[in-house]
Parts: sequence; C-alpha cells; structure tokens
Amino acid sequence: MKRLRSIVAATDLSAPSRHAADRAARLARGSSAALTLVHTLAASALTDLKRWLGDADNTCDAVQAEAGQRLHALALELTQRHGIAVGEHVATGHPVEAVTRHAVEIDADLLVVGTRGAGFFRGVVIGSTAERIAKRAERPVLMVRQTAHEPYRRVLVPVDFSPWSAGAIALALQLVPQATLVLMHAVELPYEGKLRLAGVAQATVTRYRDAARNEARNRLHALASQTGLPPERVQVTTPDGADPWMLIAQQEQEHDCDLIVIGKQGRNALEELLLGSTTRMVMSECSSDVLVSSTRAA
Repeated sequence: MKRLRSIVAATDLSAPSRHAADRAARLARGSSAALTLVHTLAASALTDLKRWLGDADNTCDAVQAEAGQRLHALALELTQRHGIAVGEHVATGHPVEAVTRHAVEIDADLLVVGTRGAGFFRGVVIGSTAERIAKRAERPVLMVRQTAHEPYRRVLVPVDFSPWSAGAIALALQLVPQATLVLMHAVELPYEGKLRLAGVAQATVTRYRDAARNEARNRLHALASQTGLPPERVQVTTPDGADPWMLIAQQEQEHDCDLIVIGKQGRNALEELLLGSTTRMVMSECSSDVLVSSTRAA
C-alpha cells in the first residue's frame, strides 16, 4: 500500500488552524511523511500598507518577518511535541491559490486545513477558504474540526458506487491503516411513493426495500474485498428514508466515527472543480473531521 510521503498544512496561526497543524503532525509522524506548514499573507493587505504608509517597505518587511517568526514558533512547537522535522513556507497572495500551488510544487499527498479561523479562514465551512481549497486542490484535503487527542479509530466511508467510491476507500486505508472502516450506502427507493399511491400492499413495498438493501450490502462487501480491506476491520450499513447527507450524519453518530472520508463528487456531478451537494452538506453539518478524496477509479 502506498504510504504518505508529504503533507501540507495550511495555517493562519489561529487556534483552530493550530489544531489542524497538530493533526497533520500526528499523521506525518505515523506515516514518516514530511510536513510543511504554509502561512499566507494577503497580497491585497500588503498593497494597502504600501498605499497608506510612508514607510511601506519597512512596514511590509516587518509584517512578513513577524509572520515568519510566528510560523517558526508553531513549527518548533510541533517538532518538540511529536519528534518530527517541520518545514515552513510563508507565501504572499490569495490563500486558496497559494496553498494549492505550494502543494503542487512539492507534490504533497495530502493537504490539511482547519474549518474555522481568523481573517481569510473565518466562517463556516460552506463558502469558506476550507471549502474552496477542497474544490481547487488536485489532491486529498483533510478538513479538521476536532482537537486531535489520538489516532483516528473509526472511519465512515459513504459509498454511492460511483468511480469515486473505490478511491475514497483506498485513501482511508492509506491515511489510517489500523482504523475500522464503516462502509455505508444511502439506499434510495425509486417510485416507492408512487407504489403506495397506487395501492400496492405494504408487504410488497417492504420486500422491495429489503431487496434494495440486500443488494447494497452485497455490493459493499464486494467493494471491500476488491480494495483489500480485512473483513475484521469492516462494517457495512445501508440506511434509507432521508437525504443521503442526513443519513451520513446519523451513521456518524451511531457508529461513533471520528473521521468521514468522502469523494469529491458522486454519480451526478458534472464538473471536477465542483463539490457534489452531498459532500458539501457533509462538510457543513457533520461533526467529525472530513477527508475529501480527489481520486476516482479508472
């Protein structure tokens, strides 16, 4: 199994983004991957300084130096806590572009970002810098909500049997090889309402639902086998009766999962730069960390 070689953690040096950097350091230590912290100074703010202040050059230099010092302090803290080497990179520009560009430049396998922060990182996930990075990045993005206390133990992987499903499972195995994976498929029953309106017997509708769930369970087990998941570390679940994102949030709680791994798109997505609606709602409404996979099967 391919291991992680390089991780980029975006940070605005706020407390939430420091939690994300700490999670990135834990993953780097566990996989012997290189970790680089990236902090971005907004080019527009530096331009304003040059326009407003007579000693603009000195002031901008001081701002950049102060950011570098704070980033170095965070890197040193992570080095001492986790016993790993931590790289540092201060960029100037738009945070989304700067972070994703640096991840490409060093060929990072994973990009880690907090879901709340200060300045450009402030706000809820939907529409935030974190979501825009997940859209733009050509590599997996881990969106960290929770303070890291231990390795991920139980990982929920929603599966819709699209080309993204196998990639999400493989990514989960790569990132957390010792965790239990809960594979779920949100069962949708086409025409169930029409069957009821047509007066079809409840027993027939129940058989229809049971057949759909059994088929989904069989497909989940087959997918687990194809991706090399050990049977003792796999659970499958096939809920129905609500929107997929609601079922994902429900299963997250029922199975006590601390990470959700989901494909960037599902069956109905048309463009690679857009996140599927289910993925966006999971990012917004679920409480676990969320790993957005950018890999699809051939």
